[in-house]
Amino acid sequence: MTRDDRVTEHLRRFAPQVLGAVVRRYGHFDLAEDAVQEALVAASVQWPVGGLPDDPRAWLITVASRRLTDLLRSEQSRRRREETVALWALSDSAAEPASDHDDTLVLLYLCCHPDLSTASQLALTLRAVGGLTTTEVARAFLVSDATMTRRITRAKQALREHDARFRLPSAEERPARTRVVLHALYLLFTEGYASTTGAQLIRAELSTEAIRLTRGMRAAVPDDPEVGGLLALMLLTDARRSARTTSSGAPIPMAEQDRSLWNADFISEGVDLITDVLPRGPVGPYQLQAAIAAVHDEAPTADQTDWAQIVALYETLQRIDPNPVVALNHAVAVAMASGPDAGLALLSPLAEEPTLVDDHRLWSARAHLYELRGAADRARAEYLGAADRTLNLQQQRYLRRRADSLSPE
Repeated sequence: MTRDDRVTEHLRRFAPQVLGAVVRRYGHFDLAEDAVQEALVAASVQWPVGGLPDDPRAWLITVASRRLTDLLRSEQSRRRREETVALWALSDSAAEPASDHDDTLVLLYLCCHPDLSTASQLALTLRAVGGLTTTEVARAFLVSDATMTRRITRAKQALREHDARFRLPSAEERPARTRVVLHALYLLFTEGYASTTGAQLIRAELSTEAIRLTRGMRAAVPDDPEVGGLLALMLLTDARRSARTTSSGAPIPMAEQDRSLWNADFISEGVDLITDVLPRGPVGPYQLQAAIAAVHDEAPTADQTDWAQIVALYETLQRIDPNPVVALNHAVAVAMASGPDAGLALLSPLAEEPTLVDDHRLWSARAHLYELRGAADRARAEYLGAADRTLNLQQQRYLRRRADSLSPE
């Protein structure tokens, strides 16, 4: 790993922890995030040249705190804020050295404040805690960069206007806010598993951070079966990471992966976890998705996959959490269990779904099923249509190669 790579790794790792520490100490989430971003920029310039400081986290907190003081002094209500800064300078909390305490979990809950809309909660969490760019967050929500910029800005302003406190939610508030936190962590993991943009299919730093944060959630809320279900889902899915791409980064379909490369420890932990939480009930969507992932991971070969069980699990998932993506995955599972024609029949009405009509996953699924059916010309057209609808360079290349590999009928 090069020095620049180590710097990038440290910045991504410490960014949410630094933001949490600064917000806990000083408040002012919106200005604190600006200050932390400036500290990260300073580090990205200085560290590759001068080397990493002895305590990178403390260095970032110090620089961000100084910048926050400057930002506060420049606010319109200068006198009141300068008096606050003066009090900070005299207080023990402002002078204390940075501790090793990780405030990321509290930061997660702050971003999921009940006075924000669900969409704003998710966007702010992905931006502030997950470290995704505004473009990546916009892509996850299928909106423009400008729309997402306004949404995140309004969310930060709302936290300031409602004087949101940096603390864990009460026992009464926690269940509803936990659901939003889990959704945000799921989206963060998904972006790491299959990046929506850029030259890499996998962004391991994102999926690794999502797993770390979800482990923290599991420790904080051990009796919530959906928290355990999400962690199991992440582990069982991430277990396949080493086999999912070629040395050049090109995707490898699950049926063609070398299963000896799968992470046996993650599979064992994930299976044990989902086996533990499923009987506790009520069964939620993350538990069911984890159960599906477990069926895949426990199959010795692709041909030995229990597709009938996967179909049954997807049907249960459709009943409790119906959405177009679940319907898409169910259709593919039906095709694998009962033949491509059965799957294509289920995919047909999904072409009318607004959220899927331009989603490369629908086009790719149709292409695969037409290929299995032997309809090479239609499969080629669908693969090319899928390639035109993804912004990830590796996926584009893979889909076009699949199209080129098909002989004319």
